[in-house]
Amino acid sequence: MTETKPPFSPLPQKPPATDVERRDDGSILIWSRHNPADVPDNLAAIFRERSEAHPDRSFLLQRQPGHGPWTGVTWAEARTSADSIAQWLIDHGFGADDPVMVISGNSLEHGLLMLGCYTAGVPIAPVSAAYSLMSQDHEKLLHCFRKIGAKAVFAKEGELHSAALARLREAAPDLVVVTCDGRPEGTVDFTELCRLEPTSQVDRRVTAIGADTVGKYLFTSGSTGMPKCVPQTHGMMTTVIAGQEGLAEESRDERDPPVTLEWMPWSHISGGNIFFNGCMWSGGTMYLDEGKPVPGMFETTIKNLYEISPTVFGSAPVAFAMLADAMEQDEKLRGAFFEDVISLGYGGATLSDDLYDRLQALAIAETGKRIPITTMYGATETQGITMVHWEVDRVGLIGLPMPGITLKLVPNGEKMEVRVKGASVTPGYKDDAEKNAQAFDEEGFYKLGDAADFLDEGDPDRGLVFDGRVTEDFKLSTGTWVSVGTLRPELVTACSPLMHDCVIAGQDREHIGLLVWPNPAAAQKYVTESGPAGLSILANAIAARLAAFNAQSGGHSRTVKSMVLLTEPPSLDAGEITDKGYINQGAVLSQRAEAVDALYSDEGSPLVLKIS
Repeated sequence: MTETKPPFSPLPQKPPATDVERRDDGSILIWSRHNPADVPDNLAAIFRERSEAHPDRSFLLQRQPGHGPWTGVTWAEARTSADSIAQWLIDHGFGADDPVMVISGNSLEHGLLMLGCYTAGVPIAPVSAAYSLMSQDHEKLLHCFRKIGAKAVFAKEGELHSAALARLREAAPDLVVVTCDGRPEGTVDFTELCRLEPTSQVDRRVTAIGADTVGKYLFTSGSTGMPKCVPQTHGMMTTVIAGQEGLAEESRDERDPPVTLEWMPWSHISGGNIFFNGCMWSGGTMYLDEGKPVPGMFETTIKNLYEISPTVFGSAPVAFAMLADAMEQDEKLRGAFFEDVISLGYGGATLSDDLYDRLQALAIAETGKRIPITTMYGATETQGITMVHWEVDRVGLIGLPMPGITLKLVPNGEKMEVRVKGASVTPGYKDDAEKNAQAFDEEGFYKLGDAADFLDEGDPDRGLVFDGRVTEDFKLSTGTWVSVGTLRPELVTACSPLMHDCVIAGQDREHIGLLVWPNPAAAQKYVTESGPAGLSILANAIAARLAAFNAQSGGHSRTVKSMVLLTEPPSLDAGEITDKGYINQGAVLSQRAEAVDALYSDEGSPLVLKIS
């Protein structure tokens, strides 16, 4: 007898409506029958429009130090600061070729500076704070700085970023450095930028901004070398807004303004483009979350969620895992979180089936209904290009093309490679003709390097399923293909909550081996309970889970025969992990070649466990 599941809470989005063209060469073109909304192609114009529509509504808020009270700006106050900052930029000779680089994380001041740059037609270039704070050599930071030729750099906490700022000043002695704490010496205080009375020059700058005007520079994660510089035009960013608005059942003015709690860094498209620009379009209120989904910092997010009930909550799967852990132990937190939330959204990696089920169980326990869990798929070079905008009872989907986007699936070995064309796609990397020639095909479609396929060939409207990275898949010595992108999340799910992440080895080998990072909380628990032997006991517990997975895996290409537990965290400088927290499969296998060899050694190793 089929179990009847509770209904979903309403998701005010249009249903799927897709057109498909199948070509003789095996490639497939896909696009939405929904039309993009009519949206200005100038972010500054959008911001000004919303600030005039609801000047007294709260816009950006952050906590005072030490988890103090929330303080921030209304839309009118943000407009005043943005116009003043724009005037300062104009007075100091900043134009379309004079980017402002930001090396600190999200903050109220960072947000106002971004709005001021948008207003003045000056590109802003937020880079990962990890390049300044976690890197030992600052080489990625210097690379980004030189690539754009930044004329000014902003760091909210100058003292904290002093080593990085010193390196940048060595490279450019005339660099203008703006901070909020007056450190190091010779910096411009951020408040100076907010004191000027704007002139008619500011209005003329806004009028001059067009779809092709570069609004910001973002950098790829640098997982395959130095980060690539991707210009983000105003038109690219507003195209995403137009696509999302084209999928909404109600117009912007008919909807309640969203309330969000955001930690996703503005140095990436999810936080800086999709969430920030989306909040700007919708006229919402954004609370800046100083917490992060890492042990010792997620507690801050939990404290904030007791007070702030978001209407939409978007984050990485790792954050949802930690949130589920917390809500399963705390009904008060569960109640606060689900009080106003309409939908959840994840991105950057696949949500596991286990985690999906846990989140739905929590939603049902609190509300009696399932919660729509959506996702948007894209890249720094493309913005968001597909979206799950309807209720689905599974994970792994990447949705269907956004209105205005054309997706192309091209046969590549045993998979269908994803390519995309549309106004949200960058015209090319900055000053890199060689990479641009490699990035686009003969029809001008950008090649993402991912694979996807229809969930149901007979019904395209059911959506596309992510099918891994084309470049990550490999063959065993038997000639059997291993699909890394689909197998990896299944292994993490099978070993939840003991495993944090893993890397799959086995190219040209007889079987699959696994490099495993344990869940930090599980590792601490086992060591606390069993002392030095705790990690060995944990490794055996993970091996037992893998053996259970093997028993129903369904073939050689999905059977793990050996594993090694890694105790050294992945290195940012070595490219093993991106600043977003995503593991680089190739870099780990290269950097940890000894561990990989041990997986296949006949001599045996105390670090390696054989799996039945």
